[in-house]
Amino acid sequence: MLYFADTPAAHAQTQIRIVALGDSLTAGLGLPANEAFVPRLRATLAAEGTPAEILNAGVSGDTASGGLARLDWSVPNGTEAVIVELGANDMLRGVRPQVTRDALDALLHRLRERHVAVLLCGTRAAPNLGADYVKSFEAIYPELAVKYDALLYPFFLDGVAGRLDLLQPDGLHPNAAGVEVIVRRILPKVEEMIARARARPPP
Repeated sequence: MLYFADTPAAHAQTQIRIVALGDSLTAGLGLPANEAFVPRLRATLAAEGTPAEILNAGVSGDTASGGLARLDWSVPNGTEAVIVELGANDMLRGVRPQVTRDALDALLHRLRERHVAVLLCGTRAAPNLGADYVKSFEAIYPELAVKYDALLYPFFLDGVAGRLDLLQPDGLHPNAAGVEVIVRRILPKVEEMIARARARPPP
């Protein structure tokens, strides 16, 4: 009798454990539960043949420092990959870029120590904050991605920001159609993160 449990094909079908650690964009503010980012990403991965358990650790209004403070209980033991989507609220509140950088730096450092694959999602700063702020803030994400060898998705709202047909009335959060755009665009990076997670030896 032949057994295939340890073959690469069988391994590819095992459910991967992912946490989406973020703010209201991850949490799905203003959307029915089944139309938010996490369930739509889960469904899309399943349709692609990649079963995934994705924990929605999005907290509306959260900052990078808030995400760091709750990291241990938001990312439970056994997590293999984390999508980090934090910083938009820092920018909206005018938090000093160094504060945001320090929080994300510490968060990524701790995830690396836990041998977790990471996809870091960036955000853009509003021009009215000034050129120096915009430059300092937007540099956080590519620089930390290089430092920690994390995958980078430069702008979580890519293809959605500024599109009124893809946004809720507040002009900030995606509607259901906007979420579909986000999921479609970020999917290749998520799949690359999953491949990295599966290639890593157990800690």
